[in-house]
Amino acid sequence: MQDIIKVGMADLKVVKSPHILTTLGLGSCVGIAIYDLNNQIAGLAHIMLPDSTQIKNNANKAKFADTAMEVLLEELRKQGANDRKLTAKIAGGAQMFALDNKSDMMKIGARNAQATKKILSDYKIPLLAEDTGGNFGRTIEVYPDTGILLVKAIGKGKTEL
Repeated sequence: MQDIIKVGMADLKVVKSPHILTTLGLGSCVGIAIYDLNNQIAGLAHIMLPDSTQIKNNANKAKFADTAMEVLLEELRKQGANDRKLTAKIAGGAQMFALDNKSDMMKIGARNAQATKKILSDYKIPLLAEDTGGNFGRTIEVYPDTGILLVKAIGKGKTEL
């Protein structure tokens, strides 16, 4: 039986098949799904901000792209994932509100997506697919047995990555 395990905002979890991971309400946040398909293990982080070094209250490592990746990889290894077999898919990073201010600092969604891609590259984890940007929220489901990232968005339907 496939249990659906919920990952909250600024949270992360790792499961083995047949379990499924899901997170709701990805607006400017980014969902980072990392898979080891050979071992049917997947992890999902729901990050809110790109960089923990820019914030004083940074104790929750799952909240930031840089620190969430460290913890997510550690948890994947504990479950038996092989670093050399890891691949990633991401979703989210939307610009949910129109901005009068053109400052890049306020473009949290784009900065989250960009930071996530850089960190994946730094760890040499191939990014196989993404559904980022736009101005709409997403809900995602992560399937460790198939490597599918199912993206649902109101008015946009479902997309399998």
